[in-house]
Amino acid sequence: MKTTTFNKRDAIVFKHFNRKGYSLFAALGKVVVIGVLAVPTLTYAKADGIATTPAEESADSLSFGEQRLDEVQVTGSRAPLTARQSAKIVEVISRDDIHRAEAQTINDVLKLATGVDVRQRGGFGVQTDISINGGTFDQITILLNGMPLGSPQTGHNAADFPVSLDDIDHIEVLEGAAARVFGSAAFSGAINIVTTPRPSSQGTRGWEGKATLEGGSFGSFGGDARVAARLLRPGSGAQANSQLFSSLSAGYNQSDGGTVNSGFRNRHGFYQGQLSSAIADVNWQAGISSKDYGANTFYSARFPNQYEWTRRYMGSVSVALHPLANGGGLVRSLDIEPTIYAHRDIDHYQLTKGATGASNGENYHRMDVYGGSLSAVASWAAGKTAIGADIRKEHILSTAYGELLDEAEWKAIGNASRSYDHMGNRTNTSLFLEHDVILGGLTVSAGLMANRNTGLDDKFRLYPGVDISFRPDDHWKVYASWNKAMRLPTFTDLYTNSSAQKGDIALRPERNNTFKGGVRYRAVGFEALASVFYSQGRDMIDWVYETAEAKRYQAMNIGKLDNLGLNIEAKCNMSRLLCPDLAVEGKEPWLMTVGYAYINQTHKTDKEIYKSLYALEYLRHKFVATISHPIVKHLSASWSLRWQQRMNGYHPYAKLDGKVQYEMRHCTVFVKADNMTCHGYYDLGTVKQPGLWIMAGTKVNLF
Repeated sequence: MKTTTFNKRDAIVFKHFNRKGYSLFAALGKVVVIGVLAVPTLTYAKADGIATTPAEESADSLSFGEQRLDEVQVTGSRAPLTARQSAKIVEVISRDDIHRAEAQTINDVLKLATGVDVRQRGGFGVQTDISINGGTFDQITILLNGMPLGSPQTGHNAADFPVSLDDIDHIEVLEGAAARVFGSAAFSGAINIVTTPRPSSQGTRGWEGKATLEGGSFGSFGGDARVAARLLRPGSGAQANSQLFSSLSAGYNQSDGGTVNSGFRNRHGFYQGQLSSAIADVNWQAGISSKDYGANTFYSARFPNQYEWTRRYMGSVSVALHPLANGGGLVRSLDIEPTIYAHRDIDHYQLTKGATGASNGENYHRMDVYGGSLSAVASWAAGKTAIGADIRKEHILSTAYGELLDEAEWKAIGNASRSYDHMGNRTNTSLFLEHDVILGGLTVSAGLMANRNTGLDDKFRLYPGVDISFRPDDHWKVYASWNKAMRLPTFTDLYTNSSAQKGDIALRPERNNTFKGGVRYRAVGFEALASVFYSQGRDMIDWVYETAEAKRYQAMNIGKLDNLGLNIEAKCNMSRLLCPDLAVEGKEPWLMTVGYAYINQTHKTDKEIYKSLYALEYLRHKFVATISHPIVKHLSASWSLRWQQRMNGYHPYAKLDGKVQYEMRHCTVFVKADNMTCHGYYDLGTVKQPGLWIMAGTKVNLF
């Protein structure tokens, strides 16, 4: 007699459909999974893109509800490839990772990435220096949905993001030189913040509304809100595949800062839209970020009462055209994407708060960056070929940076008695070509960028790169790469002249060659990655005291600087390993991550250097461990431990953070604790970080 089993629920993941009469009955009583979520590439960042590669068994899925990560499009190449095909490894911090973490800002999330060095000067991301693999804050490219946010004035304010954590779909981190993919500013890596205008949970109306309110230590309070909607559903005929999405968010927070003269007020607003159809995808975004903060000893210990405020206005529009989506000839598909973008950064700095005028160290800067790009990707029998061009204009008006203007050309500064009397311009032009070949488990990606910057001369310089990966089976991936890059000095490097710092207009560009190799292993509920890199830096730029008697930092080409590093990471879904049935029930999993990074630096120079401010203050050791777990029904917790040792006179420290949250259908209540041991530590110079910082709040799903 045949017995029916009711408890067992095996999942079917469709690799293809057939038309057999018994096909429907084969799925009865089983969990059916169709399709796969696509995570966008760094270059072509669209948080809603759907991969056309069919899903396979979720052999390497780490958390519940995830599909096979190898089939999503996460790659560091010009031509979009799936992660399985890609010759590079791109670390992806998912929306779920952000939700579980004890994080107030994007900067807090990035601290948990093994190869990323985050040096914060104040809480809530007031001002943060972000670097990768032993580089400096000026040596990485930071993007928002593929739009570069870096300012040629300085990288100190690169992390002035106009978005909140609820806007983010995921964060992508690419380690190593990537000039041929993201331009000359990607000297040691790139970070892309990917947001989505789509509601995270679409009901019958396709609307979503969220609001967060929180408060805590040091007079801290604030909140943010987000509304997202699907305004156009798929129809029939010409509109069969058309959809329109739109989202709007805003936030505010303030605090006393936890230390002397570190109080702040932060505000941000962000709008994003997307129109998708069979022939084209249109994406647009606009945002504003505003910060006012006490900058206690931020740039020099001699001046404890510094003050700064910054404003950022940004926007971009891109159109992805698909004139040949399913070609049957030599070219199988063709995608053409024009993009325009612009952002304005305004910076007001006072060496002593309230003291005005150039003689007192007060400066105003206005940086305008605008540009456009055109790229085309063709898929054909020999692989994928990408070709394109990007042109970017960088313009600065300042009271200190750039060439001195004639008085008749001075520009008035709104709400100030002073005028911009200095100006600087430079134009960056890049041409790129890349070809990707995929032969079974082998991927070879080779490309070349030709770059010219008028701030240097009118010559084009070539920046090649080659990435290779091999996949012997579904679990293992071995990869290696070589890439070349160059970075021009910022306007701060060139023109600063104050009581604390002195620039040098004769600075030479930085150059490097980066070699990287590694291996990745994935299995059910487990992933491990080990990599090594070697970066050969030449004419590296740093701010230094030349002698023990020096009173201000001098910008200098400090010679040869080689970094040899090792990264080891492991992620484990213990619930998936020990109790697979929990995945079907959708319960909160037990997740663990462990990461360790080591760097050894070799410096050779013929110049006298007494103390370094940035380049030689690298992380020798960094260890990160996180765990998230359920407590009782609806109640869960997450913990993160970070231990690091920085060179150049810093003491190693360990920092423990935690978060407990209770999730209900329409509301989540949480308590976060930063620096639970109340340990006194320094990330940069003499800028002491606050002790125990507790925040409590609630997140409400409005509709």
